[in-house]
Amino acid sequence: MPRKLKKEASSKFFLFKNKPLIRKGETLYYGNMFDPYVAKIHIKSTKEFKDLNLANKVSVQLISTDESINLKDRIVKIAEKGSLYAAIDIADAWMQNYAN
Repeated sequence: MPRKLKKEASSKFFLFKNKPLIRKGETLYYGNMFDPYVAKIHIKSTKEFKDLNLANKVSVQLISTDESINLKDRIVKIAEKGSLYAAIDIADAWMQNYAN
């Protein structure tokens, strides 16, 4: 994939640490589908804090983007965190470690 196309695709989304962060309902996807891995982050439960709902139970999966691998076997790592920030932080660390 040409680098120019890769950059253009990323610029259409909200970026966190230069990676797309896309939310649909209670599920977020972090990373670029042109990279070897993306993270799927699912908010399992929330708690109220003042007038906000904050995630307090979040599951994280590091998923290979290689379509030749069976979908079930694409999940490389799984974790559960107590906040959305902690979930994105571990997802980013995983992607950096597995990119090399």
